[in-house]
Amino acid sequence: MARLLTGRRGSPPAAPAPVVHDDDPETAARLRIAVARLARRLKPTAAAGSLTTTEVDVLATVARCGPIKLSELATMAGLNPTMLSRVVAKLEDLELLGRLGDDTDRRVARAEVTPAGRELHDRIRSERMDLLSRQLELLDSAERRAVNAAIPALEKLAERLLDATPGKVRH
Repeated sequence: MARLLTGRRGSPPAAPAPVVHDDDPETAARLRIAVARLARRLKPTAAAGSLTTTEVDVLATVARCGPIKLSELATMAGLNPTMLSRVVAKLEDLELLGRLGDDTDRRVARAEVTPAGRELHDRIRSERMDLLSRQLELLDSAERRAVNAAIPALEKLAERLLDATPGKVRH
């Protein structure tokens, strides 16, 4: 009897992806799933240690956009102010973030990344980039060209989605 080839975790090999046409109602669903899987698989890193995904995301946002008002950070991170306050407090305790007051309005607080936070953010980012680069190298040249060709459209789509999301802050 012929032996069945299996993929990861004993599952049968994936069937070739069907050709997607512009009017295919499954396009949006397939894209959403693919992007979510990529994001999920790039999130865990050894450098992050015991930090949660939310804590890493807040650190990354402050590293990229800071110093940033906590109200803007809450909007960008999609967190309510109470949850954000807890996350920022933990990152402060770990000396990854600092809080700044506002000279013109004492009610306003800003978060800024510390040198240790910048170093950790850079290590996490490097780890993720290395992982993605290694996996891209495993694709054949036609697949790599297809990924490369898709990047401008994906960037444009990401910008349009940000514009269509109420309450999001652009930085």
